[in-house]
Amino acid sequence: MYKPLPNYLTIRVSGIEGLGLFATAKIEQGTNLGVCHIPNEDYENGYIRTPLGGFINHSDNPNVVKMEKIGDRRYHLIATRDIDEGEEITVEYTLYNVGS
Repeated sequence: MYKPLPNYLTIRVSGIEGLGLFATAKIEQGTNLGVCHIPNEDYENGYIRTPLGGFINHSDNPNVVKMEKIGDRRYHLIATRDIDEGEEITVEYTLYNVGS
């Protein structure tokens, strides 16, 4: 069954901007949180944002990075450090420039 978010994430009011993603349990460094962008040329910038991509806020000191899964052009959020329960999940906005 499709679930828009993994069990260890939720959406709630953010102190950064609007709504954001928050950890409901500790997330270990290297964890793949899931797909945040799916290629589709009919949409702006050629991608559809999933709930992960649509609710993540920017930080100059992010705790995840957006990475392309080699060969399929889908982008995943990967934890760059341990993330504590209750912490907001953030990424550095790069206008669709990603690590690989």
